[in-house]
Amino acid sequence: MSITPFATADPLEQSELEAAPVHYPRPSRLQAVLKFDGAKMRKAAETLGLATVEDLLLHLPRDRREARAVAELVPGDSATVVVQVRSISSRSVRRRGMRPLVEATVADDSGAMKATFFNQPWLEQRYPVGTRLALHGKFEGRRGRGVGGQFRVQAHARTGDAVGGEGTVAHYPATEGLSSTQILALVREHRQAFEEVVEPLPAVMRTRERLPDRAAALIEAHFARSDAGLEFARLRLAFDELLLAQLALLRRRLRRRSSSKAPVLAGERELTARWLADLLPFSLTADQCSALDIVDGDLAQAVPMQRLLMGEVGSGKTVVALYTLLRAVEHGYQGALMAPTETLAEQHFATIQKLMPGSPVSQGLLTGSTPGRRRADLLGKLASGELSLIVGTHALIEDPVQFARLAVAVVDEQHRFGVRQRAALDAKAVGGERPHVLHMTATPIPRTLALAGYGDLDHTLLRELPAGRRPIKTFVCSSVRERERAYDRIREELRGGRQAFVVCPLVEESELLQARAATAEFERLRAGEFRDFEVVLVHGQLRPAAKQAAMAAFASGSADVLVATSVIEVGIDVPNATVMLVEDADRYGISQLHQLRGRIGRGAHASICLLFGPKDSLRLRALAEHTDGFELAAIDLELRGEGELVGTRQHGEAQYRVAELPRDAELLERARRYAEDVVAVDPELAAPEHALLADALVGTFGAEALAPIRA
Repeated sequence: MSITPFATADPLEQSELEAAPVHYPRPSRLQAVLKFDGAKMRKAAETLGLATVEDLLLHLPRDRREARAVAELVPGDSATVVVQVRSISSRSVRRRGMRPLVEATVADDSGAMKATFFNQPWLEQRYPVGTRLALHGKFEGRRGRGVGGQFRVQAHARTGDAVGGEGTVAHYPATEGLSSTQILALVREHRQAFEEVVEPLPAVMRTRERLPDRAAALIEAHFARSDAGLEFARLRLAFDELLLAQLALLRRRLRRRSSSKAPVLAGERELTARWLADLLPFSLTADQCSALDIVDGDLAQAVPMQRLLMGEVGSGKTVVALYTLLRAVEHGYQGALMAPTETLAEQHFATIQKLMPGSPVSQGLLTGSTPGRRRADLLGKLASGELSLIVGTHALIEDPVQFARLAVAVVDEQHRFGVRQRAALDAKAVGGERPHVLHMTATPIPRTLALAGYGDLDHTLLRELPAGRRPIKTFVCSSVRERERAYDRIREELRGGRQAFVVCPLVEESELLQARAATAEFERLRAGEFRDFEVVLVHGQLRPAAKQAAMAAFASGSADVLVATSVIEVGIDVPNATVMLVEDADRYGISQLHQLRGRIGRGAHASICLLFGPKDSLRLRALAEHTDGFELAAIDLELRGEGELVGTRQHGEAQYRVAELPRDAELLERARRYAEDVVAVDPELAAPEHALLADALVGTFGAEALAPIRA
């Protein structure tokens, strides 16, 4: 009887399986250094991150591709072919400088050709007649009779289990100097190394989740015989990635909760009640009221709050943030709001002053551009406790900054800060305590990505917009005629007393990038289309005084048009602005465009957003068709994938090798549930059945991921 076990290369006799000795993996062998021929190949391997055998096994094929037919090749082609050896022989070449040759006649269903291998005489025995091969090389045309040409082989591998169906080969991420076929040959060469792969998941769990073992899944990923087998293997490897990420997040959350204490802010609302009743110039939405109650519940505990506040553009996150800060102030503590840019910090500070007219709460703004004398005054008042509320940038976490009694920190656009930067703000509290932290993002995050990247935080959503908001109509424009009509429409709005934004992707003109620069567009518009109106310019490289003057002019209404870079994507609140024109809009992501669009539609007048870019852009089309930020975030995730949000690496790097979100949303939910079960009974992963899982966690995220829950 002959059977073919899942993910094995060749059919094995039942007797062979029964007689096979038990093999225990030796993972140290996976750390063997790969050997490459020549400096060029070594450099290419370094670029791909291929240093050890383990790196090679984890370097999975991107897809499977159709090989070229022999009859289709033309002289000069570099190609991969799948062929069978009809004859093979080796011979020595006596001319100086020439290497030994192995010549084989190879063929597929379309024709035959000569394949030449240099300096590898042993291939005559390795590839006997009948062997199926994947060859990569250069076709040099016809030579000799009876065959279709000469093929100089650069890389080769048996196809026995490398072919995923007739005429297809595994296609690996490759680079110049190391081709996909060469990588395939390396994987074949280290085929025995799959026996050393450790299984990190307990058998009970694998049975419950109906998952194959990890070694078999890796073999199938490299040498799939069917689409069904390949997908089965992918799901197993994706589950590993998702599970380890969730374990890291949940253990981080537990560690923070068990090892840190925060001030208990459980007193009655006094200052905040007066602020909400007498000073706030509008009524709260139901979502905002719910968020305030949730924040109060967090602040009343000795466990540091770690909450992520996500909201639709214009949903009022700043009000919730200010309330959270004022709860600290009314208990005799200090509050700090940290923003990633000076412009955003300045805008937050202006908004807070606007929301608290005549308030007795002492406030300050600290950025890298704060003058020395003012900076010294702020630092002294923070250290003494005289200053209750501070807004700033990274300057807040510099060593000279000392707080007297920091109890609450708000981190805006928190994904733009690294883990260590957020930890540095945590460390500004005194007396062995940690501050309560409210993380904010103006970018709505779909549940899948929120769970994947922010699984260690509690989540609060603000979906409801304040009453009176008018919907924004969005149009994609590309032609000269559409541009003329756009300027006509903007001038209509300006003559009606309204204002407009013009956003450009660059500050200065570039010969390399064909994109409108803000400085050049500013000069062109104020001398051309908008010469009858007041035009001002804002970008991140302006001096703070010039930037503040331009922003103040636009906010007060004395300037009609603000030409800017995306520095204004969050925080700007000018209800009289009704038009947003974005140049080269296809250079922005969906979420950024949604944020830019959110600068209009804040008043009583109808607003329009004009996106200049290609009509066939999926991103721009999505903006024109949808206004819901959470729906757009889901579309953005489909188009772009997720960024790394676990560990200390920065946002934007690919997190997973195999898992694909949102495609694997259901698998993520399963991994989350299992991670919660594990952490509930064995948070330290100290049980014998979790020992290998703990090793895998350290191997993926470093020793910090397995730091004791209780220090």
